[in-house]
Amino acid sequence: MGRSPLSVLHRTDANGKPVPDVLFEKTFQSLMDEHGYVHLTGLPDDFDPVAFGRRLGPLMPHHDGALVAEVRPAPAADGVYYPGSTKAFAPHTEGYDLLGLPPRYLALWCVHPPAGDGGETTLADTRPWLAGLSEQNRQHLERTEYDWTNPHGDLGVAFRHPLLDEHRGSTVVRFSVNNIVRDDTDPVAALQSVWQRLFDEQHLAISYQRNDMVVWDNWRLLHARTAFADPHRHLRRIHIAEAH
Repeated sequence: MGRSPLSVLHRTDANGKPVPDVLFEKTFQSLMDEHGYVHLTGLPDDFDPVAFGRRLGPLMPHHDGALVAEVRPAPAADGVYYPGSTKAFAPHTEGYDLLGLPPRYLALWCVHPPAGDGGETTLADTRPWLAGLSEQNRQHLERTEYDWTNPHGDLGVAFRHPLLDEHRGSTVVRFSVNNIVRDDTDPVAALQSVWQRLFDEQHLAISYQRNDMVVWDNWRLLHARTAFADPHRHLRRIHIAEAH
C-alpha cells in the first residue's frame, strides 16, 4: 500500500471561501518545488484544467495528435499494456520515446472516479535515488545512449537517449522498467531492479474524487498505476512542455 500524499492543495480555505488565484498559484508552485507533485482537490465544475496547465507551459500533443487525452478503459485494449486497459503499470517517466525533450509536467484530472479498489496514480521521487549514485554510475547514465522501444503498441525502437540528461540546469530523467534496450550485464539492468524495489517501498498513492487533478514533474518523478476493475473510470491527461 502506498503512502498518502503530503502535497495536497484545496481550492477553498477553512471558511469555504475560494483561495485567491494569486495565492493559490503561489502555493501550488511552492508545493511543486518542494515535492515534485501537487494533488488539487475541491475543484469546482467550472475549474479549467487545460487553462491551468497552460500557465505552466505549452501543451504537447499526444501520439495521436490530441492535446487532451481521454484515459478510460477500452475493451479492445484490455489485453495489452496501454492506458486504455485496466491493468497496473510499472514505474516510468513519460516521453522517453520522443525525439526531443519529454514533457516537463504531466497532469491528470478525474471525470469519473472508479468504484471499488484500484485505479490509483502512484508516484515516487528520484532525487534521493540520484543522490545515492556513485560518480561512476552517474557518468555512465549521462554518457551512454540507449535505444527505447515505443510503449504505444508494436511500433519498434524509437530514439536513442541517455537515462540522465541536463537542460538549462535541470536534470531530465528518462526511465522505464520495460522499454530500455539493453543486455543483462549492462549496469542499467541493475538500476531497473533497484528503482523498481525503491518505487515499491516508497511510492505514494493518489485516489481520485470527481474533479481532482494531479500535476507532477515528469523530469523528476516516476509514475505508475494500480490495476482496477470498474470500466467507468475516466480521467483526462495533458502533457506540458518546459516553459520557454
